[in-house]
Amino acid sequence: MGVTIRQIAQEAGVSRGTVDRVLNNRGRVRPEVDKKVREIARELGYRPNLLGRALGMSRNDIKIGVIIQASETSFIKAVLAGIQTAASEVENSGGTVLVEKIPGIDADKVLRAMERMREQGIHAIALMPVEDQRIREKVNQFVEEYQIPIVTFNGDLEAAKRLCFVGENAYLSGKTAAGLMGEFFRENGSTIAMISGFASNSSLSRRISGFREVIEQQYPKIHLLDTVYCQEDEEQAERLTEQILKEHPEAGGIYMTCFGENGVCRALKKQGKEQEIVLVASDLTGNNYELLEEGLINLIVGQEDVVQGYEPVMILYRLLFNGEKPKEEYQYTDIVIKTRYNV
Repeated sequence: MGVTIRQIAQEAGVSRGTVDRVLNNRGRVRPEVDKKVREIARELGYRPNLLGRALGMSRNDIKIGVIIQASETSFIKAVLAGIQTAASEVENSGGTVLVEKIPGIDADKVLRAMERMREQGIHAIALMPVEDQRIREKVNQFVEEYQIPIVTFNGDLEAAKRLCFVGENAYLSGKTAAGLMGEFFRENGSTIAMISGFASNSSLSRRISGFREVIEQQYPKIHLLDTVYCQEDEEQAERLTEQILKEHPEAGGIYMTCFGENGVCRALKKQGKEQEIVLVASDLTGNNYELLEEGLINLIVGQEDVVQGYEPVMILYRLLFNGEKPKEEYQYTDIVIKTRYNV
């Protein structure tokens, strides 16, 4: 027989209501009491019954938190549209969805946002993470100690105890981009530059890894430059492109993994190389369609942005409301290829 809330209350010398509030994050409890209850629960081997918890929770009790980063980018704005659609469905059923928007990529702000949500009594979190050991440890603490399930989206955290991941297979996306780019230079070869956003963004890093693997294995005549990072800033992307063109006038292609395409295109036009450089970009957001139609971008490898916002919230809602767990740990969205002829 499992450990009960009554047993924990007796050991801790507090009421069952206090134990319930601590273990189910249902309100404020003095820090010293919170710590004592959790330590006793852990020592006794307490394991929550998620199904029973879900069935005992009314729709009005459900509170889901969402933490997004790079909130100012066009891609994340599209993801946010999916989050808002899901939030409307949850709220129409009596639940609550709280969204925290973080500009840029910032592990410290993510950690603080997670703690704020716990203090607000959130029951589950949809998290766009950053590759940082502190975030991984915090996710594990939320899941194991606080019993707050977490779904990651857009980017994932290896070895973290999150419930599941929703987003593109970034490694496959990078391989797809490489296969498309490589065919332009199979016969004569060329120099290819790679511009990414943040080194700490695991999704972007996987795109680069997939791209590099295919180019190195399948297109030996192509020389890859080291990846440079624009911090998803258009002006920085423009400066980096100008520097690449100056130092490598022989360059024939640029792989852009992130937001900042306008800056790259401005630099190409300034140098009169918009017809000479093959530009493969990522994501069907912002004005990428217009740049594609103009011929400034040759190919776009996109993903389902709205789905990435919608599904994490609904997965958590179904878990909390009726105990329905996700069927798959990795819920990959479709990879979409666009040219100027099929926009």
